[in-house]
Amino acid sequence: MLRFLLLAGLLLGATPVQAEPSITGLWLTQDHDGVIAVSRCGVALCGRIVGFFLDRPADPTPRDYRGASQCNLPLFTDARPIAANLWKGHIVDPRNGSVYGVELRLDRHGNLALRGFLGIPLLGRTQTWTRFKGTVPQDCRIVGPGTISAMNGSPAVNGSPRWGRLTALFNPTMARK
Repeated sequence: MLRFLLLAGLLLGATPVQAEPSITGLWLTQDHDGVIAVSRCGVALCGRIVGFFLDRPADPTPRDYRGASQCNLPLFTDARPIAANLWKGHIVDPRNGSVYGVELRLDRHGNLALRGFLGIPLLGRTQTWTRFKGTVPQDCRIVGPGTISAMNGSPAVNGSPRWGRLTALFNPTMARK
């Protein structure tokens, strides 16, 4: 009986532990122009472009520096944990294939803070990505003004989202933020 009372007391006094939010999943870029899938690949994190927003169905699919489609293009494949809630690796500029450093972490609001940098994190820029709640087609093409608003509950930038501002991370003359 004493064991039962002790066990009951321990269970009643215990507070439930909330699961830590996961960094994996679909992320809407800061400028609402693309969707990136972040997943685990071994102990590292990998990120690839899985969606981009186009104004019209006839708009061309974005191409990388080699002329290949950016659909499912790997952005980073080696972001390894270096501390609690902090991963560090490399990110590729889809415009020219240049490789930069990258740090990823979840901020206190559960958003993904991605810092691209040249050499050291001090020489970089941070973008805040939000969870994407919609679905992306296999061809990565999400067409139509206001698509993000309808799919994600967040406003389109300047009326209609455009692909390409993700590359602001890669501007070597970028202002520190």
